[in-house]
Amino acid sequence: MPQDLSFYYAAVPAVLLVGLAKGGMGDALSLIGLPILALVVSPVQAAAILLPILVFMDMISLVVWRKHGDNATLTIMLPGAIAGIALGWATSALVPGNVLRVVIGAVTILFCLRYFWNNFGPGAGKTTPPHGQRPLLATMWGTLSGYGSFVAHAGGAPFQIYALPLQLPPREYTGTSVRFFAILNAVKLVPYFALGQLDTQNLATSATLLPFAPLATIAGAWCVRRMKPTIFYPFIYAMALIAAILIAREGLGF
Repeated sequence: MPQDLSFYYAAVPAVLLVGLAKGGMGDALSLIGLPILALVVSPVQAAAILLPILVFMDMISLVVWRKHGDNATLTIMLPGAIAGIALGWATSALVPGNVLRVVIGAVTILFCLRYFWNNFGPGAGKTTPPHGQRPLLATMWGTLSGYGSFVAHAGGAPFQIYALPLQLPPREYTGTSVRFFAILNAVKLVPYFALGQLDTQNLATSATLLPFAPLATIAGAWCVRRMKPTIFYPFIYAMALIAAILIAREGLGF
């Protein structure tokens, strides 16, 4: 377990940022948190330290958002997502994570820019009706979300590409996202253990950071509960755009 205080100067802000994201404040904060932690330990160790904390945050988020969520979205996305995790486990040594980061980042950047162009560009003011459930697309984006989550810790963007156009009420969207990634993170524990990334040292380090998790997660949920849809969706798309830029930047090695 790291004893140097410099580790905690980086680790505590990282956990707080991830907690705000888990509370519903957007995937970008989580993606900022992981590189901060990777400043003081290797990226692989950073991911291993954060995973048990993510699972703990998921438990808190599930309680906070227990009355909210869209079962139809979960039902059609989760099978593909779990298959994506299994595929990622089987091919983790074959597919470069950086390639996947660039692809996911680029697609999500275009997706978000299209939203801002339609809503704030020259043609702004036109009402875009919510998309209905599309099982084929849900399976595709769910699989990419599970695969990206395991191989490159970039599962949020594919989920958002499918779920955001559904235009669920903010609380229902957040509850759906919380359930989706809680299940994915729980499933990921098995292959992470099998790959030897969750050793005693990393788990002990995770335990020292757990007290900071509830505070940040509940704070994120508090903010989301007070957002109107007209504020919530531009904010989440902006967070998705920032996250996509960070993912692509990391994939390109900048």
